[in-house]
Amino acid sequence: MRPLYTLASLLTAAASACGQDLLPKGSPEAEPIVLTNAVLHTVSDGIVLNGTLWFHNGKIRGVLPGDSTPDLPAGSKPRVIDLEGRHVYPGLISAHTSIGLQEIGMVRQTVDVDELGDITPEAIAAVAINPDSTVIPVARSGGVLAACVFPQRGLIPGRASIIQLDGWTNADLAVRADAGPVVSWPTRTASNRPRRRGPLDRDNTDPAERARKQRQNIVDAFQDARAWLDAYTADPGIAVDIRHLALAPALRGEVPVFVLANELEQIESAVLWATENRLQPVIVGGRDAALCAGLLREREVPVIVDGTHNLPRRDDSAYDEAFTLPARLAKLGVRFCLATGEDFSNDRNLPFHAATAAAFGLQPDHALAAITRDAADILGVGDRLGSLAVGKDATLFVSTGSPFEMTTRIERAFIAGREVDLRNKQTELAKKYRARYRQMHGK
Repeated sequence: MRPLYTLASLLTAAASACGQDLLPKGSPEAEPIVLTNAVLHTVSDGIVLNGTLWFHNGKIRGVLPGDSTPDLPAGSKPRVIDLEGRHVYPGLISAHTSIGLQEIGMVRQTVDVDELGDITPEAIAAVAINPDSTVIPVARSGGVLAACVFPQRGLIPGRASIIQLDGWTNADLAVRADAGPVVSWPTRTASNRPRRRGPLDRDNTDPAERARKQRQNIVDAFQDARAWLDAYTADPGIAVDIRHLALAPALRGEVPVFVLANELEQIESAVLWATENRLQPVIVGGRDAALCAGLLREREVPVIVDGTHNLPRRDDSAYDEAFTLPARLAKLGVRFCLATGEDFSNDRNLPFHAATAAAFGLQPDHALAAITRDAADILGVGDRLGSLAVGKDATLFVSTGSPFEMTTRIERAFIAGREVDLRNKQTELAKKYRARYRQMHGK
C-alpha cells in the first residue's frame, strides 16, 4: 500500500503546485496616489472627462474635474500617474461564483465547495478560499476585482462570502466573510438530489413529494434556529448551537438569504416563504424572474441573474430569451445584478455578459451598474464597492476603453489602494510561445 499512497501523494502535490499562483500580492501605497488626465466612469455620478482621482490608505479621497487641485495631506509626496486619456472604472463584481473554492475538478483535494450533509449553515466560504488560486489573477485581468463566493451542493450548503481578489491570506481577501446563508430551494419538476450518489443508487421518489420533503427540511432548519435564538436572547446561559447561531444574522435581518431558484413556481414559493418569515431573500439564477416580476417588485426582492450567454429553455422560447432578460427585468422594475452563470474559471467574461445585455435592450449605463454598483448594493457592500466615490475602497482599474469591448486592454488595477500585478498564467504562456517563434525566425 505504501507505493500507491506515495504515488497518490505525489500526484496531489503536483496538481496543487500546478494550481499555485506564484505572483506577489499588491503592497500598500506608502503615499497618496493621484490619477490625472483620466475619463472617470463613476457609475454613481456620471462620467468625468479629463478628471483626477486620488486615494490614500485604501480609500478614495477625491473625484475631481481636471481643473481642480487635490487636497492632499500636508507634507505628503504623492505618486502622480498621468493616464493620458485612459478610462477608470470601479472594479467589477462577480456576484455568484465559486472562485477560490476549487482549482482542478479531478483532484478532490482542490475542491472545497461543499460539506457533508444537506443542512450545514455553519460552513463559511471564506474559510476554504485559496488566496493563491491561479484563477484569481485571470479574473483580475478582465476587470473583476471582487466576488461573492458561494458554497454548493446541499439544501443549506453554507454561507456566502464577499472577497476582494488580492491578498496573502483568507482574512486579507474578506470584505464580508458572512454575506448570508445560501439556500438551494428545491424544484418540483426536475430531479433535485443535493448530494452525490453512487452509480447503483436509484431515487424513484415522485419529484413533487421529494421537493416537498426537502423544502420542509429547510423550513424546519430556520424555525428551529429562530426558536433557539429567541431562547438564547432571553437566557444567554443556554448552550450555543453553532448551526442555529450561523443563521442568526439572517433571522435578525442583518444579512440576506441567497436563494438558488430558476423556475417560476420555485421562485414564487421561495419568495413567499422567505418574506413571510421576515427574511430578506435574494433570488440567485432567476431564469423565470420576469414571469413573476409583480411579486418580486411588491416584496422588494432583488435578483442575481446567472448570465446572459445561455440557451433558451424551451423549444418554443425566443432565441434571445436569456439575452433580453436583464432588459425585461429593468422595464418591469425589478432590481437585479449580473453574474456569469459559467464555470468559476470564466469569471473574466463577466463584462461580456453585461455587453450582451446592453446589445439586447438594456441601457449601457444600467448594464455597467449591473456588474458594479447594483451588485454591491444587492450583496450588502455598497458602502465599500461598486462606484468611484469619496470614502469607498480604492478598488478600480485603468483601461484603454470600455470593458464591454473585447479589444479593450486593462493596463492597471488597484484593490483597496494596492496596485496588483495583472500578469497571470495565460499571459505568461502567451509570452512563452511567442518567444518560441521569435527564436525560430531569428527575431
